[in-house]
Amino acid sequence: MSPNVNSASRKRPVNLLLNEETVQHARRLTPNLSATVEGLLADYVARQEHASEARQRQADEVADAWNRFHAAHGALADEHSTL
Repeated sequence: MSPNVNSASRKRPVNLLLNEETVQHARRLTPNLSATVEGLLADYVARQEHASEARQRQADEVADAWNRFHAAHGALADEHSTL
């Protein structure tokens, strides 16, 4: 998944509580920890948005199937209704 990161967007400082040892190891592996974390966060956001859209599509498909069933057969409880 390739995240859409606009490098020209305004940057602002944020506070994160991170394991100090992990941060020390990461600093040895990357020359720009902020950019690395921003890229990882953008990828996470993109994956979560994709998953949310997939869940919504699935819910829409289920609702459509139920509506088709109801149109063809009526409600399951119709024969028990006292109205």
